[in-house]
Amino acid sequence: METQSLLSDLTIDFVECLRWPVLGIAILASVVGSQAIISGTFSIINQSQSLGCFPRVKVVHTSDKIHGQIYIPEINWMLMILCIAVAVGFRDIKHMGNASGLAVITVMLVTTCLTSLVMILCWRKSPFLALAFLLFFGSIEVLYFSASLIKFLEGAWLPILLALFLMIVMFVWHYATIKKYEFDLHNKVSLDWLLALGDKLGIVRVPGIGLVFTDIVSGVPANFSRFVTNLPAFHRILVFVCVKSVPVPFVPPSERYLVGRVGPPYHRSYRCIVRYGYRDVHQDVDSFESELIASLADFIQLEASFSGQRSSELMDGYEDGLTVIGRSVPTCRRDYNTVSSTPQGTMAGELASEENAIELAPSSAGKKVRFFREENNHPALSEPAREELNDLLAARESGCAFVLGHSHVQASPGSSIMKKLAIDVAYNFLRRNCRGPDVALRVPPASLLEVGMVYVL
Repeated sequence: METQSLLSDLTIDFVECLRWPVLGIAILASVVGSQAIISGTFSIINQSQSLGCFPRVKVVHTSDKIHGQIYIPEINWMLMILCIAVAVGFRDIKHMGNASGLAVITVMLVTTCLTSLVMILCWRKSPFLALAFLLFFGSIEVLYFSASLIKFLEGAWLPILLALFLMIVMFVWHYATIKKYEFDLHNKVSLDWLLALGDKLGIVRVPGIGLVFTDIVSGVPANFSRFVTNLPAFHRILVFVCVKSVPVPFVPPSERYLVGRVGPPYHRSYRCIVRYGYRDVHQDVDSFESELIASLADFIQLEASFSGQRSSELMDGYEDGLTVIGRSVPTCRRDYNTVSSTPQGTMAGELASEENAIELAPSSAGKKVRFFREENNHPALSEPAREELNDLLAARESGCAFVLGHSHVQASPGSSIMKKLAIDVAYNFLRRNCRGPDVALRVPPASLLEVGMVYVL
């Protein structure tokens, strides 16, 4: 008895000595783990938003040097509220442990399955090796996963409930986004309608550049036709801008812009497709505007360099009035004071002199955009091309206007109850409580024109 009592006292003393060091290590471990969860959540939400699978939220880039270091205030507040709700609701570390255990083992199981696919698709390993990897590690993780599911009623239901909720949000947003895109494709206007607009119909071309944002890559969007129908005027330089997120992490700046012409050259209408990867940092509005104008100037010069041969193809070969030139826009060298764009390849030597540069300075920032024009006697640049560049310069000095659609979405009559719940209730609730496209694109309010559109899906 005395020996047992002595051992018990020694054990208690030993535990008491380790209590505070273990507590300190546990606190530090929880800080590291929670920070990893928060950073991972920010990254996943940002990538899902770029792919059109999550409502638009505010993304703050907290570092100029570390690419991808972001902060999302709305998600941060939601995580804090969920943590407090779980602690207050469970009030039992056992239930919280069961919930955490199921979440961790599910992540491990999903990681094992995806790693097997990576081994086959990316690493080009043998399918038998990937299958052996999946069976070995997957069988072990399935045992732990089934053991965690046994604790479903003792707290393990929480991660499943949260996962279902997020899946519903992502599905509703993606489903409605796809339906809106199909609606835009079905209701787009032909190019003949745009080319038929002229002075005889009372249409006025006002000075400046009009940037019409749309999701379609061909034809004239319906929101622009509604805009012109109600206000018979549009800008001297008209650019249909389509911002696309592509399923790659990064798009090189030299391949970001695809510029084409909408209609004949005298109409001064263009289309620009801007491509971003899901981990790319979107430019501020001044850089975007400057690089877009530089891309238009590069396109005009490139088109002129083909002389009459290419111009005739452009006039006769466009479908629905659009010919997208598959030319990579040159890499832009920019710092805090200057944004410059110079053509690459054979044109670089011809346009290297500083005297040939035209500088355009935005009124709201100290940044400049610089696009190059060949001398008047240069045989590669025709008189119409020089005139077109001068028109672009004059329009840039008059300012840019951003034309965006303001959508109102509703389910079509006769839709099922599930579709009405998804569109009329869930999607409209998310749309009203997330950031609008003007905020996401960082459009200055003074230059914004919104056109109301009713989408019947």
